[in-house]
Order: sequence, then structure tokens, then C-alpha cells
Amino acid sequence: MESILEETRFIMKKYNIKANKNLGQNFLISQEVVEKIVDCSEITKEDLVIEIGPGLGTLTKYLLEKAGKVICIELDTKMLQILEDRFSLYNNFEIINDDVLKVDLKNIIKKEKENSRIKNVKIVANLPYYITTPIIMKLLEEELELESITVMIQKEVADRLIAVPGQKNTGAITYSVYYYATSEGILEVPNNSFIPEPEVTSKVIKLNIRKNPAVNPKDKEKMFKIIKCAFMQKRKTLLNSLTNTKIFDNKQQGIEILNSLEINENIRPEELTLEQFAEISDNLYKNI
Repeated sequence: MESILEETRFIMKKYNIKANKNLGQNFLISQEVVEKIVDCSEITKEDLVIEIGPGLGTLTKYLLEKAGKVICIELDTKMLQILEDRFSLYNNFEIINDDVLKVDLKNIIKKEKENSRIKNVKIVANLPYYITTPIIMKLLEEELELESITVMIQKEVADRLIAVPGQKNTGAITYSVYYYATSEGILEVPNNSFIPEPEVTSKVIKLNIRKNPAVNPKDKEKMFKIIKCAFMQKRKTLLNSLTNTKIFDNKQQGIEILNSLEINENIRPEELTLEQFAEISDNLYKNI
């Protein structure tokens, strides 16, 4: 069996393809990494897999063998012909040529569940690094009927996404991910696993979507707005950040709220748990 590297070089030569830097393309050539992504996705014939940015179809080939159906969402028109040529004999393959941020995933999932034997929906992707965060936030915030999201992304971003709120590496997005999903790091991927080699190390992570959110604030949007404002000025204390961004009317109100919740007034945003942000939000909700 020819290696993924040989296969990739053959396809690139045949179709005269070069990786598009503007679309963040790096083609995966590691058999081990491909197999690990597919294994940890735990795909069955009852699953619809939505693959974002399939590129040359390296991962797609393995997904099609395991899944009930694979829908690929690919923006680069140069890749369409390659994917259609490679997988035209598969009756469980579909391709959508569009920007995933504009695609109505909720409707696609609804139709597939109504018209087929699909029970679960899983996202699998080697995401373009320049647009990782918007894609993951879309997948979570639209509250799609998903079982899991398995993605390969830049290691630095991956570590922030799967951190535990209140511990190191925490950013505003950490709290969003934790609210919607439990997460795990699967595998670090060195840059020589791609052609061309990216300048950064990658990491495969898996987000398992929670049946119920981690906390139940009175107003979810308000809580996330508070978290966002808290991290706008990360070097400042929580009290100063939320006062400067007008979440607290003034410093005195902030001190009173934090004291009532037994939260140290010198605490920094990244030291708070999601539960504490929910408590602050509920306290302010009460005072509206």
C-alpha cells in the first residue's frame, strides 16, 4: 500500500496543486496521525461525519470507510474536482463548496436525521489555523445536535481550549468550551507531519458535547459578556477589568458583589471558575 506521503505527492502533481497559504493549507502526510484521529472519533455506521476543510481527502478516505455518511465542507474550488474524482464511487459521500461559517449546519443535520438511519453527528477536521476559533465557536454556540468535535489545530490554541477554567492557559474561550463540552488532548503532531511544514506544532483534541451545560446562569449571554469583558484586560484584576468595561457601575459596587460571593477583590480573571462567573452574572442580573 502506498504511503500517504506518496499518495499526496501524486495527487498534487496530477492536479498541479500547491498548498494555498491564504487558506492555511498544510497537507497531512502522517499515517499514524490520520489513524489516531479516526480511532478517537469512534465513528460507526450510524454516524454522520461532517468534515471541515478536507483538502485532498487524506482523512476523508478513512472516514468514508467507517461512517454512515460523510459530508465535506470545502471552500477551495480547486479541491472539489480532486475530492469528486477520488470518492465518486462512494455512495455515502457528499460535498458542499462553501465557507463553513456561512453554512446552515442545523438544517443539514435535521435533514440527515429525518431522511436516513443516522443517529449521531460528529465533526472531524484538520482546521485551518487562521480561523480555528470562529469555527469552534460556531459549532458550540449554535447548539447543534452533535456528539463530539475532533479537530487538529495549533497546539497553543488547543491548550487554551481544553484547559480547566481557573487553571493555567485559561482564556475567555476556555470558559465557552467548558460550558458546552468536556475536552481532552489526544495527540501532539510535529510540523514534519505535513507538507509544506507549518511553523508551529499541532495538536489533536476532542470535545465531547455535554447533554446539559456545565452551569445554569439566569442569563447565559450576560455571563459570556462578563467573561469576555474580564479578559479584554487580562493583566488587570477582575475588579478593574469589570469596572473599566462598565459591567460594574463603579468600583464600590464591584467590591460589594465580590465580597458577597467570597471572591478575593484582587483576583485575576483567569483564576475564576465558570461557577464563579455564573454567580457574578446572577448577582448582577438580580440588580438590573
